[in-house]
Amino acid sequence: MNIYATSQSNFSTNFKKILNRSSMDMSEVMPIVSGIISRIRESGNSTLFDDISKFDGWKPTSASDLEISEKLMSDSYDALEPKLKKALHVAYDRIFAYHKKQKQNSWFDTESSGTILGQKIIPVNRAGLYIPGGKAAYPSSLLMNAIPAIVAGVEEIIVCTPTPENNPNSLLLAACHLCGIKKVYKVGGASAIAAMAYGTQSIDKVDVITGPGNIFVATAKKMVYGDVNIDMIAGPSEIGILADSSANPNHLAVDLLSQAEHDEMASSIMITTSQKIADETSKEVDIWLKKLNREKIARVSIEERGAIIVARDMDEAISLMNEIAPEHLEVVTKNPFDYLGAIKHAGAIFLGANTPEAIGDYIAGPNHTLPTGSTAKFYSPLSVDHFMKKSSIIAFSSEAMNELGEHCALLADAEGLDAHAASVRVRLK
Repeated sequence: MNIYATSQSNFSTNFKKILNRSSMDMSEVMPIVSGIISRIRESGNSTLFDDISKFDGWKPTSASDLEISEKLMSDSYDALEPKLKKALHVAYDRIFAYHKKQKQNSWFDTESSGTILGQKIIPVNRAGLYIPGGKAAYPSSLLMNAIPAIVAGVEEIIVCTPTPENNPNSLLLAACHLCGIKKVYKVGGASAIAAMAYGTQSIDKVDVITGPGNIFVATAKKMVYGDVNIDMIAGPSEIGILADSSANPNHLAVDLLSQAEHDEMASSIMITTSQKIADETSKEVDIWLKKLNREKIARVSIEERGAIIVARDMDEAISLMNEIAPEHLEVVTKNPFDYLGAIKHAGAIFLGANTPEAIGDYIAGPNHTLPTGSTAKFYSPLSVDHFMKKSSIIAFSSEAMNELGEHCALLADAEGLDAHAASVRVRLK
């Protein structure tokens, strides 16, 4: 791996490259995605048929070909090997328990004048989940996207996932059955996002779309935002690690590779206060790479977007990591909780030598749909809130109107809005 020291004269230049690690230039794909969206809005299913034939290697001939039957989902669940089924249930239960704590309730507050203020919090009617299925299928992403919607109380959840060669992933279907999802469509890419955003003859328009995807999916989500809500614009996977001299280089190396094996565009960045840890971790990465089934993907990621930085001290290391604002951040130090307060920007924070990022991907409970590309500075992980909407509640009594009305009318006068002022003053005694 590339090793940089903050004491080097050219460090600033190299660090800028790290900060731009996953910048997505959507300009080239936007015309393509725009065309897909326009065709979906105009002709619906027929465009889906063409796109599936073009990108997934099979062609539907009827609307029924798009949908996966509930029986197939049920059969996939029943066919699971018992230990795998148990693991799926453990993950479901832990994710559900964590997200249940996030759910907010409507509230009301009554003032002495009789005024009632409050907030009505209810779920959206319909949610669309996009689950990738190209280079790999991710049943864990189904759980992470479906369970917050279930906890929120969304009435209808639909899933779109690409199925190359018309061969859906059986574990993904089993996860859909476990989550009680009734509608799963064999549609991927920007086509799926457009179909969920605007509806087709088979797929109903949704209120919110969540889930990760490639640059075409991310661009489509960006372009339909406003007509439908979305979770975030997510880029390639990434991991950041803060490590001191107490860390195990063997563990650090495989943790870095846990993201590199996702995608050639993924980034794995470690900042350590120990030159020895930096050198040994780099050697361990080379050893581990040769053992991976996805070595080619991981090697490109490590060589092009991987980096180890040697910092002068942990304060400098944390400051740099806050600039990076990684999707996943492991703090592998002797006393990790000592640094928690100084960490400002990260999608998820994993504290201690026994908390690898992978445990958060599957079983810990918090959501693994996280902001990438430094957007953790202003985005939050997927949560129950993404599937809820809030309405303000206001009820004034006559006493409250007489107490506050003239203040309101004066502000309206100052803005030159006569009718606003009048609508208040006609109610004043």
